[in-house]
Amino acid sequence: MSSASLKPVLVVEDSAEDFTALGRAFRKHALQNPVLRCADGDQALEYLQGYGRNTAWPAVLPAIVLLDLNMPGTDGRQVLEIIKADPRLSTIPVIIFSTSSNVKDIEACYQLGANSYLTKPIEYSALEDKIQLIVRYWLETVELPVT
Repeated sequence: MSSASLKPVLVVEDSAEDFTALGRAFRKHALQNPVLRCADGDQALEYLQGYGRNTAWPAVLPAIVLLDLNMPGTDGRQVLEIIKADPRLSTIPVIIFSTSSNVKDIEACYQLGANSYLTKPIEYSALEDKIQLIVRYWLETVELPVT
């Protein structure tokens, strides 16, 4: 079991339906980490930049961030750029999880420092498969920095 075993997984997702489906997929694969949802980029940055100061948020940084791109307000690209520019946050793996398969979006996210880019599948069984891969690789296989 990796050092990420008890840190939360932060899901930044504006769609309640998509978050519900993600939650089901995480539970099916017996994810032990708590799953936190931020409904927009502003809320995600409030947690990440102020962790430990607001009692509504965990006092630890997440093991990984699963980040949607297209959200109202501060979008995923801006959140990614801010995370990767902040020395306290830059080592947190950020996995873009978006419906966009646009080559320009993919390239821009990697240029901004994304650790991975996955396209959200439409079918639930395909979503389960991608979540299983995320859990196995990012939370069970790799060695993540201690933050």
